[in-house]
Amino acid sequence: MREPGVPRQDVLASLVVFLVALPLCVGVAVASGVPAELGLVTGIVGGLVVGFLPGSALQVSGPAAGLTVLVFEAVREFGLGVLGAIVLLTGVLQIVLGLLRCGRWFRAISVSVVQGMLAGIGLVLILGQLYSMVGAEQPLSGIDKITGLPGLVVDTLSGVASPAGAGIGLGTIAVLVLWPKLPAAVRLVPAPLAAVALATAVSAGLRLDVANVTVRGLVDAIQPPGPGDLAALGSVAALGTVLAFTLIASAESLFSAAAVDRMHDGPRTHYDKELVAQGVGNTVCGVLGALPMTAVIVRSSANVEAGARTPLSRILHGAWLLLFAVLLPAALGIIPLAALAGVLVHAGCKLIPVKAIVPLARAHRGEALVLATTAIAIVVTNMFEGVVIGLVLAVVKSAWDTSHVHVGVRELTDGRLVVTLTGNATFLRLPRILETLEALPKDRLIELDLTAVRHLDHACRTTLENWAKGHNDSDTEAVRVKVLPVAGSGGEGSP
Repeated sequence: MREPGVPRQDVLASLVVFLVALPLCVGVAVASGVPAELGLVTGIVGGLVVGFLPGSALQVSGPAAGLTVLVFEAVREFGLGVLGAIVLLTGVLQIVLGLLRCGRWFRAISVSVVQGMLAGIGLVLILGQLYSMVGAEQPLSGIDKITGLPGLVVDTLSGVASPAGAGIGLGTIAVLVLWPKLPAAVRLVPAPLAAVALATAVSAGLRLDVANVTVRGLVDAIQPPGPGDLAALGSVAALGTVLAFTLIASAESLFSAAAVDRMHDGPRTHYDKELVAQGVGNTVCGVLGALPMTAVIVRSSANVEAGARTPLSRILHGAWLLLFAVLLPAALGIIPLAALAGVLVHAGCKLIPVKAIVPLARAHRGEALVLATTAIAIVVTNMFEGVVIGLVLAVVKSAWDTSHVHVGVRELTDGRLVVTLTGNATFLRLPRILETLEALPKDRLIELDLTAVRHLDHACRTTLENWAKGHNDSDTEAVRVKVLPVAGSGGEGSP
């Protein structure tokens, strides 16, 4: 039986989530290089479509800052029409993965890779929005964005770029940073809304010469992909982008679900159903030519903290976004782009796990290396290649960590040398093993004891056999192998 007061709590929570989502939906769209209304469309679908589907009861979906960089690159390379086709195929893949019960496997992705991915996205987002803040054109590569910063500062100070835009953007960031420190009564207004509203009021009141959001209207902004756009999915580059969208959107959504579950004591997330729900939402967004969606931790945490108890809150937040887009679209046209850039710079900073890096480096240097490498690779190359590099490095690290082997040498009273291997003998540890074995004298009887080896891969087995056959001098008895496991299991044998 539903508890008294739950509908009222959910309605109030939905208004809070709506106020948080509104500036973020618009900001993510503008930063992605698409019409502002398409960000609202994705937010609406996240509420009115995904909100009804099972999976996570309190998680809120919409356009996410984590995909901004990848969407911007996709729009620049393929065009807005193909973006819809990419999002559509991403949604279909997510549905298939969910039906195949792969949702739980996304939780197996290394946390360091995910944190590195978000950190890399945050860095690229920050760098790109600094240029947008002052009305300058963004360089194409991450390296060019970094090397161009001194020139950007000079252009802003000299007036070539927009000093007013810099002031609006930095002021927006200052409000976002200081807002949590204000009294609770003031903080009832969400920080992003307050920051954008104040920036808009200052810009209008002082009549600053800054660019504002371009408004096209909800109906005009929706452009479903055509047959030619769908045909473009046959290229390797487009399919790579689809895979990147699928991996990042799914991982971010399911990691967000795990975080949201820790914030409340209600029903737990069913990960496979949540993946299907995200897939349905992205399929609808693709058909409408809108931005891709993920579950967003900022909106989800606001939903939980506002007292939401059922999916009604996230459904209603989508309804409020729809009403705003239909009744007040002109209100978007007075928002300065510099204010939205400030919101995205702040969001990018929050994607970088600064507080977690130092403790991680102290306790797990390898994981910190994976995180840093993934982030740097994304900045230097691109999103997809950076994530792949991070995943490969994480797999290599895991294989290295699980291939621990100890090589011990002892001499018996009769002069025999006994070499004992303990642990997992794999090709990764061959250099260390061979370094010890090849240093042994060739004129002594040697016994190779493999009874304590838990796993012996083919490469290591073959190498040990060859060493045993050829190590000793011709006038010395051959190396004896006490136990030689076959295919990783115990068993008697000799080379």
